Amino acid sequence: MPCDRTGPPDMLTAMDGRSERLLIIDDDAATTQTFAVILRLEGYQVRTAITANDGLREVDEFRPDAIIVDLRMPLINGFGFLYRLREHRGFNDTPVAIVTGDVSLDDEALDELRELGADICFKPLWTDDLVGLADKLLSH
Repeated sequence: MPCDRTGPPDMLTAMDGRSERLLIIDDDAATTQTFAVILRLEGYQVRTAITANDGLREVDEFRPDAIIVDLRMPLINGFGFLYRLREHRGFNDTPVAIVTGDVSLDDEALDELRELGADICFKPLWTDDLVGLADKLLSH
């Protein structure tokens, strides 16, 4: 059950020229790069960031159509990123998925994430899960 249904600017242009832009934010650089490679192979334009602050700067510069962000990060976590994003003019409706390995999140935390307009997905995300998540976010 990966999803609950209720970086640097490298390789910006996707192989097949798709225009959808995804931002991946995770403090684990290997995760961000793996996600980015998979999604670029699907034709998406992708940028990555390893902190929430870097992610917010990428939001301003890259103007992503959707964002995938880790919940547990140092300094500013996924909740903090979401609150800042939703206050940012022009990004209050941007589709966001929170990914986490923390399967013990309580109902209050899950409800708060949903109220902030985020899908919740649990790690590990396999290739098909990740691509399906990106497609779902971009179909909003």
